[in-house]
Amino acid sequence: MDTSLLICDHSYHYKAFNHHIKSGLQHYIFRLQTEGSCEAFTCGNRYVLKSGDLLLLKPGDDYHLVVQEPAKKDGLSSGDYYLFCQGTWIDEWWQRQPRSTVYSIGTESKLIGLWHNLLLEKRRGLPEEDTELEDVLLRSLCLYIDRAISDTVQMNRKGSATLLLKRFIEEHATVTFKLEEAARYAGLSLSRAVKLFKEHYGKTMIQYAIEIRLKAAIEQIQYSEMTLEHIAETCGFASYSYFHRVFRNQFGMSPVEYRASNPIIELYKVEQMNG
Repeated sequence: MDTSLLICDHSYHYKAFNHHIKSGLQHYIFRLQTEGSCEAFTCGNRYVLKSGDLLLLKPGDDYHLVVQEPAKKDGLSSGDYYLFCQGTWIDEWWQRQPRSTVYSIGTESKLIGLWHNLLLEKRRGLPEEDTELEDVLLRSLCLYIDRAISDTVQMNRKGSATLLLKRFIEEHATVTFKLEEAARYAGLSLSRAVKLFKEHYGKTMIQYAIEIRLKAAIEQIQYSEMTLEHIAETCGFASYSYFHRVFRNQFGMSPVEYRASNPIIELYKVEQMNG
């Protein structure tokens, strides 16, 4: 494998804790603060980590973690997910872009779920030749971290509410939803949501939803034998006639003509017959 997961776990601290690596790390450390707070010292800098803060350290960095006594007796002072890893793929991933030591990326459920699944896979203790899933999960976590960092940058530039609108539409485009629901999800009035989205993305929320629906429909037309009426329904279009009109406006041909002219689905049919 091109990655090696050395340690992956989560920790909860109910009393003071002090961990110091002075000689320089031999591997990468990822640490996501999920609850409470702590202090991290590295490369001459001090960082106060709060919930949602991600600490990224590379080989050669020094590392000193300090967790204070909780404010209340038997209270939780700090909680986090952490891992130590190395490998050529990790080296290449790290070098793809300049990396800060700390990012505030939140504790979004998909990120936590991915990290937790990686933890469980590590605990299985499989021999090295059976760690392909572990390798894939670690790569996925790295890529998801990049996505979370990118989202943070967008939030800072465009505002968190605007990005929440975009994410809501991406998750709900292929089902029927109301613009009021997207606005409520982002904590905005409908008029404010409509205005902000158009300002930041140069298109309306409906136009963006239609783009996603058409992309999903193209994939279904190319790679499935579902009826066009069923495709229209599963991709979020209210009716086939509406789907037909939008599709023709976008691609200059009807869904029927597109399917007839598409060689991929024809090849799929031949393979199914021969199989």
